[in-house]
Amino acid sequence: MTLSTVPNNSKQRVLIIVPAFNEAGSLPNLIHALRVECPECDVVIVDDGSSDGTRDAVGNMARVVSLPCNLGIGGAVQTGLQIAFREGYDFAMQVDGDGQHPPQEIRKLLKAMRETGADMVVGTRFLNTDGFKSTAVRRIGIRFFGILLSAVCRTQITDPTSGFRLVNRRTIRLLAQRYSEDFPEVEALVVAHRAGLRIAEVSVQMSEI
Repeated sequence: MTLSTVPNNSKQRVLIIVPAFNEAGSLPNLIHALRVECPECDVVIVDDGSSDGTRDAVGNMARVVSLPCNLGIGGAVQTGLQIAFREGYDFAMQVDGDGQHPPQEIRKLLKAMRETGADMVVGTRFLNTDGFKSTAVRRIGIRFFGILLSAVCRTQITDPTSGFRLVNRRTIRLLAQRYSEDFPEVEALVVAHRAGLRIAEVSVQMSEI
């Protein structure tokens, strides 16, 4: 796959941000798959205070930024967004380090960004009947947040807790400065909406972990 699926021109740069806390076992295969599916994308692993040798497991396969302590998913993702902002990336994509987000689905987010012109594209599990949907209890919570956020943001949001998302430069700038520690995926949608940014969803399959 090439970046021709991204809007405008092939010189636009994509940073794949992989927040990782004790994911030494899954990261080597994940990084390899990311290289295959998006060879022109850059990858940064944000080691969120891991104690299992995550950094050593990655080795020289990808860039690693190690946090001095565990900040949680919000702090890890914001670190990646700050890197994307400082280094002038046009797009940033979050892919979780546990393998839940199949790299083969990346192209769907890139294509949706090009076709919709959205500022943020969220991969959703709930627009098709295939793939892993999470547990019944979690689905109830996700549905509650989805109904609430759909009303607030005035657009359909079926998977507000999904961390599988792609953002453009405008959104990188915004979220690099403000990214919640509590319910960060949900809060990011609200922050983006209030800033007048456009949010879209695309159907993806996710893996059970």
